[in-house]
Amino acid sequence: MAKILVADDEVDLEMLIKQKFRQKIRQQEYEFIFAVNGNDALAKIQLHPDVDIVLSDINMPEMDGLTLLSRLSESSPLIKAVIVSAYGDMENIRTAMNRGAFDFITKPINFEDLSVTMEKTIRHVAQIKETLKAIRENSILKMYVDETVLNFMGGREFESSLMANELVEASIVFIDICSFTSISENESPDTVVKLLNSYFEVMVKEIIAQGGYIDKFIGDAIMAVFRGDYHLDRAMDASLAVRSKIDSLPPLNKTISFIPKVSIGINSGEMISGNIGSASLRRLDYTVIGDTVNTAQRLQSTAAPGQILINNIAYEKVKESFNCRKVGEISLKHKADKVVIYEVLD
Repeated sequence: MAKILVADDEVDLEMLIKQKFRQKIRQQEYEFIFAVNGNDALAKIQLHPDVDIVLSDINMPEMDGLTLLSRLSESSPLIKAVIVSAYGDMENIRTAMNRGAFDFITKPINFEDLSVTMEKTIRHVAQIKETLKAIRENSILKMYVDETVLNFMGGREFESSLMANELVEASIVFIDICSFTSISENESPDTVVKLLNSYFEVMVKEIIAQGGYIDKFIGDAIMAVFRGDYHLDRAMDASLAVRSKIDSLPPLNKTISFIPKVSIGINSGEMISGNIGSASLRRLDYTVIGDTVNTAQRLQSTAAPGQILINNIAYEKVKESFNCRKVGEISLKHKADKVVIYEVLD
């Protein structure tokens, strides 16, 4: 749902907006918030920081629309503003654009034009947010993002969002290529790197296909994170697909008889998400940490080649959707009690 703030002191505009966009409101595509001037608009944004776009008049009491534009560009650079005003002269248009207006519509309002402009602006904001999300989730890129790029991509608000630390609910998958060390000890570095990257390419495609993202590559292993709806189910589907794809790979050639197998550990629950590393070196890894993550790694280290392991808590969540076999109780490092584990079959 797009959240739209309308800043205008005309008393009839609120009713008119609600009438013209009643279908979008009813279908929960748009949510409108109304303010009578710039000060009121800034106060409403404090209450609703997820506002996507602002429709603002120019001539308003207390704080006019042009001043509001300047304040928005300083405090909320991700919010895009469209000026809707009877003052359609070139001077006002240029001033509005120079202060960060995304577009300009003159009164009396042509609601068909307004609707098209709103949709265009909402799409633009969505694209920016997707870009920020992709950067935030791409640990390799983030290690090399410096202050100049951060400012270019959205100023201090973007930088602070990139550095935000939070408690999240997610699923973690650790995938290790079994016995790959034997290849690295007997083949040339060039052969080893090309081979490892080819295996990673297969795995990454299946992880991305299920909406996961690669948190990091650790030697010949991958740590992947799944968030959002049904994150545990998607993590397991991705793991099954990775195992199937890797199992179907043929031997490399006559001289290298290595047939890859993967061991996989999956765990789900709360974890801390944040930037870990050294700010002075600009080597910050946006990652997840906590007991949930550690348990997933220990399950992977316990798994045999071709085996996918989960604990009993994850099993209770997915037992109606996946075919699993009880393995038994095992001791995991730094766990006082033994853990019941299950193998995911299909």
